[in-house]
Amino acid sequence: MSDKAVVQGQTNSAWGGRFQESTDAFVAEFTASVGFDKRLAKEDITGSLAHAKMLVKQGILTNEEGALIAQGLAEIMQEIEAGRFEWSVALEDVHMNVEKRLTDKIGEAGKKLHTGRSRNDQVATDIRLFMRGAIDEVLKEIKRLQGGIVDLAEREYATIMPGFTHLQVAQPITFGYHLLAWYEMLARDVGRFVDCRARLNVSPLGAAALAGTTFAIDREFSAQELGFSGVCENSLDAVSDRDFAIEFCAAAAIVLMHLSRFSEELILWNSAAFGFVDLPDRFCTGSSIMPQKKNPDVPELVRGKTGRVYGHLFALLTLMKSQPLAYNKDNQEDKEPLFDTLDTLLHCLRAFADMMPALKANKDNMLRAAAKGFSTATDLADYLVRKGVAFRDAHEIVGRSVRLAIEAQCDLSELALEQLQAVSTAIEADVYEYLTLEGSVNARNHRGGTAPQQVLARAQALKAKLRA
Repeated sequence: MSDKAVVQGQTNSAWGGRFQESTDAFVAEFTASVGFDKRLAKEDITGSLAHAKMLVKQGILTNEEGALIAQGLAEIMQEIEAGRFEWSVALEDVHMNVEKRLTDKIGEAGKKLHTGRSRNDQVATDIRLFMRGAIDEVLKEIKRLQGGIVDLAEREYATIMPGFTHLQVAQPITFGYHLLAWYEMLARDVGRFVDCRARLNVSPLGAAALAGTTFAIDREFSAQELGFSGVCENSLDAVSDRDFAIEFCAAAAIVLMHLSRFSEELILWNSAAFGFVDLPDRFCTGSSIMPQKKNPDVPELVRGKTGRVYGHLFALLTLMKSQPLAYNKDNQEDKEPLFDTLDTLLHCLRAFADMMPALKANKDNMLRAAAKGFSTATDLADYLVRKGVAFRDAHEIVGRSVRLAIEAQCDLSELALEQLQAVSTAIEADVYEYLTLEGSVNARNHRGGTAPQQVLARAQALKAKLRA
């Protein structure tokens, strides 16, 4: 991707004047990047069109040359989209493939397109343009998943289930409330991608190889043509920076971490031991030997792909950690992990967004599970505090009450009033209003609480926000 290229059998005319012998055939294949960077063809042509327009504006190219270049690039884009373009490893990368085809089509004017730029700033521009569009796609899929979560939360706003800490039953919550926690995680992901997009949306074009160019270019004009918010202020940094790629992969890794957590819960909830949810058949597979099995393959695969994206993030961090300024051939290795991270992320988001509307809650199983494990113990402690008992004393009283319920093999709410009063005289008949599951969730009626009316109001507000 740098200003050095290789071809088989001859020296590349773009840089060959310095060389007296042809590059080894294996080295030509080894150093070529066209096999994967041709994915940047649209962005490469878009950047070249803006560059040519700027050169015409500045009087570096004539109007006629600019028109020929624009027409030739448009025709090349049509060839690429139609699958008729012949990519050559001998020309090393997407840039030289497009430029060679342009020169073949329009002659001398095609050779002038590269005036005032280098492949170093060209590829940096291409990747930023590509990632800007990629982030827009990612944000669209996250929003679609958020919409599915909110719809399900609105439907299940009053469905009681156990809330867990340490995977032990802790307090009763509602399923809708749990789902809205997922939404909040994704909302933070949206913020990270929005920030990432804003930081990468500056133009390296015109930085040339590393120090700028002697031609009287107008970088602001090119940046405006390409929809950038400004220009990279230092050419040395502009051509060597890949922070935006690392930042994208870091944000993607966090999304996949979130999706992996969602997956883990779905896998547990879908198991016979929990039985909280039913995953739609189309997102599951069976066993080749055990006919009763319904395996949650999609969540399991998303959980597995998370490690793959983590690997790409560390690959890019390692790629950049020892590079001196400015551009180095190492940077050719940024695209494959970046592209695969994007593809993996989009596929996982799509799978979840498609699956969410068809997720079915098994309400009875959730309710039975919430009734186990003395999930209203904290409510009893709060009740005692309101009766004037110090919290630490209340904590001990509840502990003794739980032990009593364990011995009686019943829930706290099933203990007789006399049994509870034997533990503490502060307990009165109204205690049962707080010991039921419904009473517990309804009591947490504040912003951020699990009370059904709070969950419903939050789900409806988020639904309106997503539609805005």
